Amino acid sequence: MGIVHLILGKANPEKMNGVNKVVYNIATKQAQNKENVEVWGISENTEINYPERIFVTRIFKKKRNPFSIPDDLKKEILAADQATIFHFHGGWIPLFSSLSKLLKKNNYRYVITPHGAYNSIAMEKSKYTKKIYFEIFEKKVIENACKIHCIGESEIEGLHSVFPTSKSVLITYGYDRINTGFYSGNLKEPIIFGFVGRLDIHTKGLDILIESFASFSSKKPNSKLWIVGDGAEKNELIHLLKSYHISDKVELLGSKFGEEKNDLIKKMHVFVHPSRNEGLPVSVIEAADFGKPCIVTKNTNIGHLVEKYNAGISIAAPDSALLTNSFIMMSEIWENQDEYKKMSENAIKMVEEAFDWNRILEDMNTQLYNR
Repeated sequence: MGIVHLILGKANPEKMNGVNKVVYNIATKQAQNKENVEVWGISENTEINYPERIFVTRIFKKKRNPFSIPDDLKKEILAADQATIFHFHGGWIPLFSSLSKLLKKNNYRYVITPHGAYNSIAMEKSKYTKKIYFEIFEKKVIENACKIHCIGESEIEGLHSVFPTSKSVLITYGYDRINTGFYSGNLKEPIIFGFVGRLDIHTKGLDILIESFASFSSKKPNSKLWIVGDGAEKNELIHLLKSYHISDKVELLGSKFGEEKNDLIKKMHVFVHPSRNEGLPVSVIEAADFGKPCIVTKNTNIGHLVEKYNAGISIAAPDSALLTNSFIMMSEIWENQDEYKKMSENAIKMVEEAFDWNRILEDMNTQLYNR
């Protein structure tokens, strides 16, 4: 066997969970590249409720104890060829602590992609609990790993702040382009800013988004903000909109998938992702692929590329004043259609070049898997 991706979930690309989308995409491209690849998911149930895929998927029912390895998963691991490389996805996952010990004991190699779990902001959340957990559990997961795959500088900085190591490898994710042209809109339309993602107010910076848009829309009253996604904090978000008196300017569109989601992104003019903590947001890449200039924070791990390609605006931190200013700047660019079109083309070029799968698969094989 070649590569086995281990994930919480089923690698369903139609869910809002970004890690599941990324694992699905990586495994798909590896399979297309004639790699021997499988995805092993640990889930609440083993129901096959995901789209067909070209790689083998095995689902194991998780146990009540978060540290317990499902019996059938343990059996599959011990039956695997010794040359198999196991690829963990995520950090601070109790089950991975147990799997790390099992793999180490039986001389199997594994690598980790934390997906933002070790970046600077994530390390500050529940700081003292994590410090204790790290010393007892997480430290060994990192120590026993062959490599740690980081997708942004913030993650390397966070990792080195708790565990200086030469094992970290910086490789971005690839993206399988779906763009067949882009719709730029016209000045007769009110400018539409958009966000797609989980309604996690603090992590995704939605409080900053609402505050900044409220300030901006007082100067540009015809502007709109679309928020696509769902989550447990939806009612809190509704309350926030009411407190800023912008409920009539912001549309909460709920979770959308596939073509329905893509159609909404196409109708947006500027994509906004002001996260405090991210791995690498797939939604930003999706929007850029449709030619949408993006406003992002440095914390998204894509800001340096947005700057490099002039594909939007990257702000240094999740700050409402900086974001408000970015809304104003993008509105001015929108009003200069030639400038807006050029930035849209730059966004597409960024996706074409920076997220090219051929280059990324080669980097993963040589730098991450050492094959």
